[in-house]
Amino acid sequence: MEPGATFHCEVIKLNADEFGNRVTDIKCHGRLIGNAANELKDVVKPLIPAGGRIIINLGDVSYLDSSGLGALVALKVTAVRQGFCILEFAEMTPRVMDLLRISNLSQILSSKGS
Repeated sequence: MEPGATFHCEVIKLNADEFGNRVTDIKCHGRLIGNAANELKDVVKPLIPAGGRIIINLGDVSYLDSSGLGALVALKVTAVRQGFCILEFAEMTPRVMDLLRISNLSQILSSKGS
């Protein structure tokens, strides 16, 4: 995907994992900035109360700003507070990982589970 591409995400329901948790994969594409952060929250938040595992795949995110970072943190906090949802972030690019390291959020957001 080209660096200036508009953000969008795909919701893919997968088979249950080895523990019987329903698994939903959210594949993100483009730039996770500004209003795109709200779009991601609008997609993921309704899935959290149902429990199970939600995997947010950031492998095709070309850019992440403070709004996008805030959305990821907010979703993680919501999942932790909910208690029966495992929210994971997968396939983070080196650019995204650098941002997480600089902001001291790499341990929180790169960890598996909630």
